[in-house]
Amino acid sequence: MGKKRIRTSLIILTRNEIEGLRAVLSRIPTDTVDEVFAVDYRSKDGTVEYFRTHGIAVIKQRKPGRAEAFRIGVTHASGEYLIFFSPDGNEDPRDIPALVDKLLLGYDLVIASRFLTGSRNEEDDQLFKFRAWANRGLTCLANVFFRGHVSDTINGYRAITRQAYSSMHLDAKGFAVEYQMTIRAMKRGLHIAEIPTLEGNRIGGKSTSYAIPTGIQFVGYLLREVWIGNNF
Repeated sequence: MGKKRIRTSLIILTRNEIEGLRAVLSRIPTDTVDEVFAVDYRSKDGTVEYFRTHGIAVIKQRKPGRAEAFRIGVTHASGEYLIFFSPDGNEDPRDIPALVDKLLLGYDLVIASRFLTGSRNEEDDQLFKFRAWANRGLTCLANVFFRGHVSDTINGYRAITRQAYSSMHLDAKGFAVEYQMTIRAMKRGLHIAEIPTLEGNRIGGKSTSYAIPTGIQFVGYLLREVWIGNNF
């Protein structure tokens, strides 16, 4: 009997997420993917040990940043379809099969949207929704400049084909990598799909994405993408 073909790779991204991991890991539908492993950046709270106790391999990330975690994940993944997941409580593991299904239908990039009908954004219950409106504004600008029709260009909960990822030559740093990925998918004319997601409240840990500096960084990358056009 030949070796099982690995088609789908679930890449779990962590940095000190033991509380979320304890709450989420058992709910991840690992039977719907062929490969699961974690990319961890210097966790000190037992995250790595928890993964290993549950038989999940951990790839150590030496340099900081979300973009670096994506790069390492893609490098180590064996599958053609790549799903990025963070076990911090925000991302609903029940969406993983739906993300995979869209790729199987022929889409190049699938985003779990917090702004489609039937979705939920973490800030929906808050009086001041700065991040939600900033996300909508950045998404609107991307759609205008690059003729897109995406409702959530920024959410990192997404899946992509290896071929599409390789075609983008991503060079953004930190959290801007997801925004750049969406923009370059628009530029390439790739097939983008979205599914509504119910974003939960963060469980433990601490977000390293700070609204104002991150927003400024995103605007800088947007202007750069306008400037360079398809020269990437």
